[in-house]
Amino acid sequence: MEKILVAGANGTTGKQIVQLLKSSQYFEPIAMVRKPEQQAQFEQQKIKTVLGDLEQEVTHTVQGVDKIIFAAGSGGKKVEKVDRDGAKKMIEAAKHGKIKKFVMLSSMGAANPEAQEELQDYLKAKHHADEYLKSSGLNFSIVRPGTLNNDTAQGKIKLDESLNQQGEITRADVAQTLIRALHDDAANNSTFEILQGDTLIGEALEAVS
Repeated sequence: MEKILVAGANGTTGKQIVQLLKSSQYFEPIAMVRKPEQQAQFEQQKIKTVLGDLEQEVTHTVQGVDKIIFAAGSGGKKVEKVDRDGAKKMIEAAKHGKIKKFVMLSSMGAANPEAQEELQDYLKAKHHADEYLKSSGLNFSIVRPGTLNNDTAQGKIKLDESLNQQGEITRADVAQTLIRALHDDAANNSTFEILQGDTLIGEALEAVS
């Protein structure tokens, strides 16, 4: 089983990613958290953890890791330090650690932040992180969902390089898409947007494989 480091494992979406990985037959999650007190909830479920702060040195977090899902975010509080520079630190650590694939949770609107009326600072940070990943030489998937909600998973999405529309998607379906992108035959060196839709997640990803 491949070991998957989940940066942002303690976040709302991150927790769902970890749980899906835990039940996977292909992957084993390693939850990256900032504080020792955040480790207990994962370790009680026999999920491995590693301490790592995106505002500090993170090279140690990738030891023994095969692939990375970056789902960390500052919630708009530290967009430059965490969403931009923290992501870039993880990308550098991934290069140093010869990580096989880096799956980035980005955001719809990150392709052209200046065109957005809201969240420009956040989207600029995500844009810079995405571009840094694209030029890193790593195998990558950049997933840009619409507005996240906490509804029940649908298992179906709409996917394209650019969807040219606004919309929502469940965190559960985003988590599932990120995990599907981890596979060696899926979404290599690709960037795409997703919304709730009518196509099964696996089938939708075949279009960018």
